[in-house]
Amino acid sequence: MAFGSAIKAATHRPPVRGVPTFADSTLGDIATYDDPVVRQAAIAGLGHYNGSVVAVDPNSGRILTVVNQKLAFSSGYIPCSTIKPVIAVAALEENVITRDTMIKVAPRLYLNLVEALAHSNNSFFEELGRRMGFDTVSRYARLLGLGELAGYNIPEEQPGALPSEPPKNGGVARMSSFGEGIQITPLQLASLVSTLANGGTIYYLQYPHSEAEIANFQPRVKRKLDIESLLPDIRDGMLAAVLYGTGRLSYVGDEQALGKTGTCSDSASRVGWFVSYADQVHPKIVIAVLMRGQNRVVTGPMAAGLAGRIYRRLDEANYFENSTPKPNLSAKTTASR
Repeated sequence: MAFGSAIKAATHRPPVRGVPTFADSTLGDIATYDDPVVRQAAIAGLGHYNGSVVAVDPNSGRILTVVNQKLAFSSGYIPCSTIKPVIAVAALEENVITRDTMIKVAPRLYLNLVEALAHSNNSFFEELGRRMGFDTVSRYARLLGLGELAGYNIPEEQPGALPSEPPKNGGVARMSSFGEGIQITPLQLASLVSTLANGGTIYYLQYPHSEAEIANFQPRVKRKLDIESLLPDIRDGMLAAVLYGTGRLSYVGDEQALGKTGTCSDSASRVGWFVSYADQVHPKIVIAVLMRGQNRVVTGPMAAGLAGRIYRRLDEANYFENSTPKPNLSAKTTASR
């Protein structure tokens, strides 16, 4: 079914008890000081779906918009396959694999890292988790910002959660492929991919709430990671996901995004994620899309389609032409909050 047809068909389905698939995701938002172009694109892209969109400048950590603030500032959701870039960083840094390592994922099928990311292959990342073990996987998850607040002075934000022991359902293998036992927020996911986009700097996310805060905005560095040499392999996998893999519904052409999908379920609903950034050479924006609901359209690939709609709206508004990367020279390094 085509993306547009899927939306039309799903819109006319009767309501289902539990977490709804469709909702007004702007109710209760206070967005006076959001970037108006980004916010309108995010609202239009999300449409009638029950979900959240968080957009961040990866060069400074400034939050550009939060659509559905109630959902974004919740205690978090299972990351599904968006955990896979974290596992890739860990496996490359620990020399468990290289770009060219082939891992058997089916009786007659072997994949390398790029193809495993492109197609979000669970068997590949389960094997990486088994090879590294729970302690190593947990250490890199924390290093990349999971289980801690992503923001600076955002009182509504919650830190998500990391398990203290291997999950009973699938152990470290399932933790490494689906994020079993992990709770991640849209802010944390946007922060994670901002770090991959900018070369290893974790900025505190800051959400200006006044004209003065916008005028006096200064980036704040939480920590810098020496991972730049690992990132080309991961970026190639995220690009492949958009070009021909699970995130291909996000494809928009000129301002090509790199992204990662995630599809799974928690105890209350289906969960669909897509997190991405554009453009490749000079990253200008990171967009994290979360979908929730009971309908089968709630998937990572559909979330990628919603992100594609956002990117098209931004392109129509000449956002990428008018947006220039912000220098990092004035960033304040903050060891702790």
